[in-house]
Amino acid sequence: MTGDSTPPARPVVTGLGVLSACGRGLAPLAEATVHGKPAFGAVTRFDVSARRTGRAALLPDAPPLAQAVLTVVGDACRQSGTDGAGTPLLLALHSDLGTAEAVARVADGARRRWGFPGVTRVYTGACVAAGTAVADAAAMVCAGPHRRVVVAAGHLVQPGVFAAFDAGRALSRDGEVRPFSAGRSGTLLGDAAAAVVLERSDDAARRSVPALARIAGWGRSGDAHHVCRPAPDGGGLARAVAAALARAGIAPEEVGYVNANATGSPLADQAEANALRLVFGEFTGRLPVSSTKGVHGHALEASALLELAVTIAALREGTLPVNAGWAGPDEDCRLDLVLDQPRTGRPRYALSLNSAFGGANTALLVAA
Repeated sequence: MTGDSTPPARPVVTGLGVLSACGRGLAPLAEATVHGKPAFGAVTRFDVSARRTGRAALLPDAPPLAQAVLTVVGDACRQSGTDGAGTPLLLALHSDLGTAEAVARVADGARRRWGFPGVTRVYTGACVAAGTAVADAAAMVCAGPHRRVVVAAGHLVQPGVFAAFDAGRALSRDGEVRPFSAGRSGTLLGDAAAAVVLERSDDAARRSVPALARIAGWGRSGDAHHVCRPAPDGGGLARAVAAALARAGIAPEEVGYVNANATGSPLADQAEANALRLVFGEFTGRLPVSSTKGVHGHALEASALLELAVTIAALREGTLPVNAGWAGPDEDCRLDLVLDQPRTGRPRYALSLNSAFGGANTALLVAA
């Protein structure tokens, strides 16, 4: 033994704010995802008459992006009982209308309202942006010198990205997202803003603030396979998952739920199923899996934080969300999918997975 027997710092979530097409707060999001109630509707925010798809999951009367982010930061800080004084703020965000301007507005509002020093880092890595930010925040809390970090993310469906996804034939042709399902034809976009307060577990205990969950492990990887297609064997994502498990020091069979990235893309969903089989082997058939994008849509930069919120709710409530939109089995995606109705259970660990164009992958291991 070494002379230092101090237990390592453990990053816990003590505050969470969320806005989605399901409503404000964790409760409506959890209710919709648990029961597989899609939030998609006709896009009226801008003209989609020339697009192949005209549906998305939209916030009614959506505020400007910076305002949406500031709203969830405030909610998270209030739940945690903290302000932003001296606290790093990591922000995952992209805007068709000007990312730099939106970041500046978030920084100004966070500084004036809660005393944040500004925005410390900006993440624009699309679908893994928020997952990367959470991993960085957890590492910062564990290693110091910061004992508390706030991560925020936002994405509103805007005409430029919508047109790009439509032109790339990435959007669902039938207006539904069908993760891991036969007949899946693509994804649908969704609005979201989310924020979490991460701090040292000993600090939370000292303040008598309950931890909503613990970030037990995290992993990141790159496929380097193709500009937009994942490695077919799922090797890249498998490495990220393996790294998260190794960091936490747990065996694959200790994981009790996976909130999958699955977007409803024919190639990406198959690659993710392969990744899970690489990591979990024969245990894969007994590992409950669902993707909640069939309910809230794909929120790009905010996806990982929105889905982390869903995963935390599943662990806290002991109810696993339904894999909405499923229309039948695909032999290439043989998994223990949560279908038809929510599944009860009290897993100790759950994974929240995300992948992006360019082959980037993140895995967040969440402990109850």
